[in-house]
Amino acid sequence: MTKSLDSRTIFITGSGGVLGTTYVRNMLEAGARVVATDLLGARADALQDAFGENPNFTFYDLDVGDEAQVKEIFKRVAADGYQPNVILNNAAITGEMLMGAGKSFPDFANTSLEDWEKTIRVNLTGAFLVARQMDIDIVGRYPAALINVASMYALNGPHHEIYKDMPFKSFSAYSSTKAGIHGLTLWLAGYWAQRSCTVNTIAPGAVFNGHSDEFNSRVSKLIMAGRMAQPQEISDVMLFLCSEGAGYMTGQMVNVDGGFSGW
Repeated sequence: MTKSLDSRTIFITGSGGVLGTTYVRNMLEAGARVVATDLLGARADALQDAFGENPNFTFYDLDVGDEAQVKEIFKRVAADGYQPNVILNNAAITGEMLMGAGKSFPDFANTSLEDWEKTIRVNLTGAFLVARQMDIDIVGRYPAALINVASMYALNGPHHEIYKDMPFKSFSAYSSTKAGIHGLTLWLAGYWAQRSCTVNTIAPGAVFNGHSDEFNSRVSKLIMAGRMAQPQEISDVMLFLCSEGAGYMTGQMVNVDGGFSGW
């Protein structure tokens, strides 16, 4: 792999998980310095076990829903000698994470306000808090880029029938936050345009992550490519958006969904 990101210091929220880990690995391979953040726990431990010996990798604990933590994060990073010029808003709560393993999903009428607000707090308010701190600590001081992570459900309604008899469902709060995050992208792109900061959204499609054959089949029928994505296929596009080659792009949503959004 060419060192296409050797001029980049990339700050990532929600760096654990299937996609986050793939982003970190590929960014390091492409020459970037990576400032990874996540909640403390198994995901953070796995990140540090995998990449902790790489001199271009560093990790900070961060809850993006905690305003006090976000207010200090770029100061913490700068004090350690890092100057992020790409910020990736990747932290998110999915329905599966919220409900926990083995718990049944409520139908819409029984969705609790607590679960709705917790999802909004992390997925949308957290992205706002990070962007607001960028405005204070980074934007206008040097050229930078913000990439917000949405979903194939940002602008497309879920096909509820594919979740019938599955242990999980499409979660209303998740879809709502992913639509909202592109609204934040559009607002910020114009606001920061004259201050040398681009803002774009990436909308990953369905990523295969050990799903059952039945669910895989149902989803694949909705995708032009006829299959779910591999994490690497999302990461390849993410790396372009992080690169200097994306410097004339701003205010855009890039769908990486095998054609799901085209039907």
